[in-house]
Amino acid sequence: MDADFLIIGGGIAGISAAARLSELGRVIVLEAEDVLAHHASSRSAALYEPRYGASAVVGLSMASGDYFRSLPGVLGARGLMLVGKADGVEAFEHDLQAMAFDRISVAEARTMVPILNPEVVALAGYASHAEDVDTDLLIQGFAREAKGRGAQVLTKARVSAVTKLDGGWRVTSAAGEFTARMIVNAAGAWVDEIARLAGVRTLGFTPYRRSMARIPAPGGLDVSRWPMMFGPGEDWYAKPDAGALIVSPAEEHLMEPHDAWADDMVLAEGLARYEEMVTEPVTRLLASWAGLRTFSPDRVLVIGRDLREPTFFWLAGQGGYGFQTCPAASRLAADLIGGRTPELGADLVAALSPARFG
Repeated sequence: MDADFLIIGGGIAGISAAARLSELGRVIVLEAEDVLAHHASSRSAALYEPRYGASAVVGLSMASGDYFRSLPGVLGARGLMLVGKADGVEAFEHDLQAMAFDRISVAEARTMVPILNPEVVALAGYASHAEDVDTDLLIQGFAREAKGRGAQVLTKARVSAVTKLDGGWRVTSAAGEFTARMIVNAAGAWVDEIARLAGVRTLGFTPYRRSMARIPAPGGLDVSRWPMMFGPGEDWYAKPDAGALIVSPAEEHLMEPHDAWADDMVLAEGLARYEEMVTEPVTRLLASWAGLRTFSPDRVLVIGRDLREPTFFWLAGQGGYGFQTCPAASRLAADLIGGRTPELGADLVAALSPARFG
């Protein structure tokens, strides 16, 4: 066999797993695109907000905190602000409680974000526990760790066939054929497609598009210390980015796996929701793009051996939580593959297992 573990997908899930599994054996990573983290990982809002998501997602995110803080420069101060209108009290209160925000006055909110419109914004909350993630530093750190232990990380290696062998698998890709004892399916929006190629039952993953626009700093202001902002129910958000603002309609539009692009009408609707809350209009876009956030049927990550084919390992369904969960998710994958008792609790491990789908 060419490797012990062949990882399909070089986004944050695949490359973090490569770093962990390189401690246990020979690793090959096959990434379809020209560079690592081309699709969802490179288009992330890049925020560590450990209280965001379903309870199992929160468990993974919370368990990742110590790792993030052990790496200088990976996390940076940001903060998160929730703003709502007077007619949206119920949705505002739900998010305020669910994500452990402190209630603040509109005047206090405007000291942090002076463009908030006091004639529209009636409700505000703030959480200091949300932090920026230096995604490139994290990806490159995992890649260096994996390569330092001999892992092969191959780009331009789109997989076209997966064949079961006695004692392993043969994977045909644009970079050649490779054999391995185990496949780790970390292919993002393509995970069910990889399962079909391998003759493994699909689990029903669904890719959804999310669009983004980068706009100039409103009013020419320094936005570097502004928190990320969003509306109740996450129907838009805005986040400082390299001296500008990223604004998203936060849509979830069902898509087939592909290299996604932004929908102009959807972007316009999201920008209008943002503009309603601020005093500075959007006059132009600097750039726009979109990514695919892929969810399992219950919107929780899937981490574990396939129920019927134990040499096929699922590391999938990261949705919008890939970066903030990757330290604990990749450690769990290595624990399960290596036969070690997971560091995470048994209930959380079960909630993440593909066995929950029968």
